[in-house]
Amino acid sequence: MAFDLDHFAETSIPVKYEDLDFDAFESQPLDEQTLRSLRYMCDVEFHTSCFLRDMLVTPSHREEDTGGFMTMWNREEFWHGEALSLVLARHGIVVDYDELKAKRVKLGWSNALGPLKQSVMSNLAGTDFVAVHMVWGAANELSAVAAYRRLSALTDHPALSPLLKRIAQQETRHVAFYTTQGRDRLEASATAQKIVRLVMSRAWKPVGSGMMDESEVKHVMGHLFGGQPRELDKLDKRVQKLPGLGDLTIFRNAFARLGIA
Repeated sequence: MAFDLDHFAETSIPVKYEDLDFDAFESQPLDEQTLRSLRYMCDVEFHTSCFLRDMLVTPSHREEDTGGFMTMWNREEFWHGEALSLVLARHGIVVDYDELKAKRVKLGWSNALGPLKQSVMSNLAGTDFVAVHMVWGAANELSAVAAYRRLSALTDHPALSPLLKRIAQQETRHVAFYTTQGRDRLEASATAQKIVRLVMSRAWKPVGSGMMDESEVKHVMGHLFGGQPRELDKLDKRVQKLPGLGDLTIFRNAFARLGIA
């Protein structure tokens, strides 16, 4: 799936929700499980600015297309968090962006890589590092799209479900960018393929890992994907289409490590 950066920049707007009847949350309030998942998603979306900060000190920021995309991507993710926070507010749950940012600011890419950083980071340079960034981003965005669609289907709420579908639709454009860039860089470098395989197979975890307690990650991911092996297989197949990654099962493996069948 090709990606047109100029078109993306020209059409990047806040996710629309003004036409949705948020008063429906008064007569049809969301259940505790759904609210817990929404809070998790809201935190992740608001955390994007911290992730962007970490990327600005890597080789990725020197890539013109990557830098341009990430500026718009950061705005859209913030708008997603803002929309979700309004839903949570209707249920008496206040999410303060500045407070979240202060708590998360020390977390980021190096934290996500965890035990592999000493053995791998020294090899992640130039375009090879950018390949890791792109494939990691693709996996994150693929799982985000699946999570939003899954929660939309689980709730079937007149206001929440269409909002989640709209957010998921915007996220598909992020998927397109990351997969296009990842494919190009993997095709150009056998070394990048080896490094990406190592990092993704050993270090990738569901979005939110490293920010949230593992118990919270397990709870929310279990709520969304527990008993849904076909959903995980679909995500793995998307990653497997990238050059050199044909046999990776990063989603199945990551969820298995969390104890989610």
